[in-house]
Amino acid sequence: MKVILIKDVKKLGKCGEVVEVKDGYARNYLIPQGLVLYANKENLQRLEKIKEREKKLLEKKKEQALQLKEKIEKLSLTIPVEVKEGEDIYGSVGSVQVSKFLKSEGIDIEEDNIIIAEPIKKLGVYSIEIKLHPQVKGSLRIWVVKK
Repeated sequence: MKVILIKDVKKLGKCGEVVEVKDGYARNYLIPQGLVLYANKENLQRLEKIKEREKKLLEKKKEQALQLKEKIEKLSLTIPVEVKEGEDIYGSVGSVQVSKFLKSEGIDIEEDNIIIAEPIKKLGVYSIEIKLHPQVKGSLRIWVVKK
């Protein structure tokens, strides 16, 4: 029996794929769990409409990410920190602090999307990468200064 996957099913396929499964597996498990639809003409047309809608949504999200990238690359953050003797700082500046300072500027980015190559443990100017979209990455300049 051919079915359309509505959700990802381990060892079977990803959402939106048309797969061939045994009749009993489809009737007794996949359909009652709401994981698949019968692969008839009507459902295939519905699948195409859903794919088109998702494609437009992904394009819109990518466009928003590009606009956010421009905004971030114009921005320069100053992070004041406690300093030991010399230029070494207590602890390090991480993605949590960067995320907080970005939120204070009105930009909400999760810590997981802020990529710091190595811990920032000295005063200075750093450039870090921010993942805004699977295809869009931005660069942010950070100034780590003495409090």
